[in-house]
Amino acid sequence: MTKTTNQDKHEKLNYVEFAAKDLKATSGFFQKAFAWQLTWYGDDYVSFSNEGLDGGFYCADLQTREDQGGALLIFYSNDLESTMQKVENAGGEITKPIFAFPGGRRFHFHEPSGNEFAVWSDLGLED
Repeated sequence: MTKTTNQDKHEKLNYVEFAAKDLKATSGFFQKAFAWQLTWYGDDYVSFSNEGLDGGFYCADLQTREDQGGALLIFYSNDLESTMQKVENAGGEITKPIFAFPGGRRFHFHEPSGNEFAVWSDLGLED
């Protein structure tokens, strides 16, 4: 097993933070939809780790949306329809149902605080 060193991390994306107006709803959503383990730091900050990119949510009445110029973070799924159902069951709002694009399919959703994310897959494409 190769050990990751700080030199391997040099100048690589390492952490992302999002505003969330309802930290409890947002954290509950990610726990239910994606089984995230979260760490609370007081009432105004919750972090996540080991999810592909570490990060956190801070309390603020703002949101990140693609149509407002915000970065769009995109999950990968081996079963797009199943992941979309998990997102809906956890309280996410599907804003763009599954659509094809060159190289795959994806959908977009808002989590309870209104931040936009997407999920994509290269599986299940019609040949």
